[in-house]
Amino acid sequence: MRLRARHYRTGQMLDFVCEQGRIVYMEPVGRERVDQEAEWVAPAFCDVQVNGCDGISFNSDALTAEQIQHVVEVCTRHGIAQLCPTLVTASHDALVHGFRTIHQACERDAELRRAIVGIHLEGPYISPEDGPRGAHPKAHVRPADWEEFCRFQDAAGGMIRMVTVAPEVPGAIAFIEKAKQTGIVVALGHTGAAGTHIRDAIRAGARISTHLGNGSHAVLPRHENYLWEQLAADGLWASMIADGHHLPDTVMRCMLRVKTPARMVLTCDASPLAGSPPGKYAQWEHEFEVVSPSPPSPLPRRGEGRSCKIVVAGTPYLAGSWAFTDLCVRNVLRLGETSLAETIDMASNQPRALLGLPPRRLEIGEPSELILFDAGPERDFQLRATIVGDQFIEPWL
Repeated sequence: MRLRARHYRTGQMLDFVCEQGRIVYMEPVGRERVDQEAEWVAPAFCDVQVNGCDGISFNSDALTAEQIQHVVEVCTRHGIAQLCPTLVTASHDALVHGFRTIHQACERDAELRRAIVGIHLEGPYISPEDGPRGAHPKAHVRPADWEEFCRFQDAAGGMIRMVTVAPEVPGAIAFIEKAKQTGIVVALGHTGAAGTHIRDAIRAGARISTHLGNGSHAVLPRHENYLWEQLAADGLWASMIADGHHLPDTVMRCMLRVKTPARMVLTCDASPLAGSPPGKYAQWEHEFEVVSPSPPSPLPRRGEGRSCKIVVAGTPYLAGSWAFTDLCVRNVLRLGETSLAETIDMASNQPRALLGLPPRRLEIGEPSELILFDAGPERDFQLRATIVGDQFIEPWL
């Protein structure tokens, strides 16, 4: 497969040849004909928080390998070559089923093993309060329990690489210390913690804030609160959902300026209802509603820059995102706070660094996990294709 595009960092127009899953040739543009051409080429995205899509939830007690494969395929059409399936607060048995099903699916399918770089457990060790708890079912929120987590990890075959906890829940600090010792990335989220709890958690080994600015109270003290505390902590990275609903532009600008791209990760937090038509859904313990964008349309094209909103029905609480990482990248580029390379890396190599994975570089010998896209001062980011191995995968419209 011969590709032609500009390197997302240097701007140099190059010809690439991908063969047997690797970049085998990379030189300035020649006279040979190419198979595919775009304005830019970059490493494909890696998203650490994907809950599902198209009505499929990784939390489902009926999750199947075929459903996992479907979510991975949809994500690939949005430029996501690698992801962390995310399971949220639920009963012990439901979580064990999800972990075991994902692990067994990866054991049997080499393509799933390549795409799924770990599992993210978001909860159940979070705040029980309305607001910080978000859409997580209160009945299953519980204190941090290291022994239970070890049973989860056994069911997952060691695939849990990230866990989100609230540092104020009983047992959280000791839990964080043990997780760090075993190489688990600990994130702070769905918390109403005081500053002392957050500082203790960072000292214990917490490394990132999960979707900072969300999963919080609607009203906070203006000075001393857990958002300022996490923003001010230089040792704490942050993930940010830039789907156009979770955070206003002004807040995203502030986060990017304070954390800088070196300590920021973009995530879509795709909901199990991502991509679903507007309406109410009662498939899980809550009733959820997919709300049409403004101006309304039955179902916006996923490539047109608009996104539905997903809420717990009858409340203002968001329940994950309808969009995927490509739209989040587009929205951040529109802000003009970060360069093209910085923005792409926040969605690709920064998540990989957080998980302890090697970076993806545009070099001979590197895996051919690439995105082709158009973008410019007068044009929004537009994904043209995802390259995975020797496959050319067109975007989902």
